[in-house]
Amino acid sequence: MNRIPSITDAELEILRVLWLNPDCYSSEVVQQMTDRMGWSPNTTRTLLSRLVQKEAAGVKLEQSSRRMQLFYPQFSEQEYQRSETTSFMEKMYGGSIMPMLANFLQDEKLNMQEIEDLKTLFDNSGRIGELEKRESK
Repeated sequence: MNRIPSITDAELEILRVLWLNPDCYSSEVVQQMTDRMGWSPNTTRTLLSRLVQKEAAGVKLEQSSRRMQLFYPQFSEQEYQRSETTSFMEKMYGGSIMPMLANFLQDEKLNMQEIEDLKTLFDNSGRIGELEKRESK
């Protein structure tokens, strides 16, 4: 799947179940959503159908019964997170990380450990040198 469709918050809750339990029976998804969210079975089934229509989830029949539907995600949680992050960055910051970081750091009070963790993250991604070059201009 190349493009990840727009997912509502409710649909995301269903996907979280499917990411933890690929090839999950609809009855299992219904039970988990009833327990976690208090949703009716019809609400969960409607959301499962929407996810299949959007090609965010797939459905197949279990081999032995031919009646039991198994649902599975069409993309990983990491792929979804990357897609949402990219979309957010484009929408809010024109795809540039510097204004986002500046905005974040302006409002957040980071402790020394968090600062060191961020430096390590940038060092490991090879982006710290790029950011330092931008700052020195």
